[in-house]
Amino acid sequence: MPIATRAFAAVAADQPLEPWSFDRRDPGPDDVVIEIKYCGVCHSDLHVAKNDLGGTRYPIVPGHEIAGVVTAVGSNVTRFSEGDRVGVGCMVDSCRTCAACQEGLEQYCEPGMTQTYGSADRKGAEVGQKITQGGYSDRITVDQNYVLSIPDSIPLDAAAPLLCAGITTYSPLRTWGVGPGSKVAVVGLGGLGHMAVKLAAAMGAEVTVLSTSDRKKADAERMGAKHFLINSDADAMKAAAEKFDLIINTVSATHEIASHLNLLARDGTMVMLGLTTEGMPVFAIPLLMRRRRVAGSLIGGIRETQEMLDFCAEHGIACDIEVIAPDRINEAYERMLKSDVRYRFVLDMAQL
Repeated sequence: MPIATRAFAAVAADQPLEPWSFDRRDPGPDDVVIEIKYCGVCHSDLHVAKNDLGGTRYPIVPGHEIAGVVTAVGSNVTRFSEGDRVGVGCMVDSCRTCAACQEGLEQYCEPGMTQTYGSADRKGAEVGQKITQGGYSDRITVDQNYVLSIPDSIPLDAAAPLLCAGITTYSPLRTWGVGPGSKVAVVGLGGLGHMAVKLAAAMGAEVTVLSTSDRKKADAERMGAKHFLINSDADAMKAAAEKFDLIINTVSATHEIASHLNLLARDGTMVMLGLTTEGMPVFAIPLLMRRRRVAGSLIGGIRETQEMLDFCAEHGIACDIEVIAPDRINEAYERMLKSDVRYRFVLDMAQL
């Protein structure tokens, strides 16, 4: 039988999110049913709800930072049992056969991964669902191959944002070989940036935070940053020239990045993680003169996401969160636009 599900959904770009009910599919042989305990609120949820990127199909239930408990499993499920603490991130399926999927890089699936919300739902036909619906809801049914195990040492509420903010920052740190002796700068101390600081510091890097003001300096130092740089301070920026191996840019808005390239050492890389909708000028000469790079990175594969969760458990890392009731989601979106959260909103689905 279909599983009756309660949620908060966006019904139009210019309307607030509101309560909505729909059906999840009954678990198939390979499926896991999860009672959602907590769901993080990502900036991309806001972009999709407001149709900032175009193509949003309504009604849409956002949420791809899901932490909960298994309540049922299909007959073929071997990795999970009822009562297990689990998570679901930004994807719930992929083609599984392309080169990216075969390499454990399902986020780069060549036909396209099935995102946790807003993608064509290949398995939802039985309950009339044309698109996937996300974690601002009380339960979800997911193929076992796209479910993560949350270590017991990480509280479920603080674990939820790791499924996006955590892996989004962990993956480029690993990809670009961050470790002891690395010098890493993090642009923006928000939901992504605070995780980048914690993870890079735990990997042994010397971390600097770049921000527009010093109001978060104490937080940055508490999280492991050794230095704090105001990016409007021309003298400080000049003094920091050519110091960093890697810059993790987490800003989810159009901003000036050309001056930041001068902070990179030879062969240094700036990795763009923020979901921006407009172009940002980059000039060739600063790149050419030091063989610098500007790159992008998208979440991580299932294997790497599990690795990240285990790393966080080993090093005592979790997100700094503000837990709210789901009916405050519209207020949370307004505050996110003002950067008024330290550092990630998490919905307590028990209050749905």
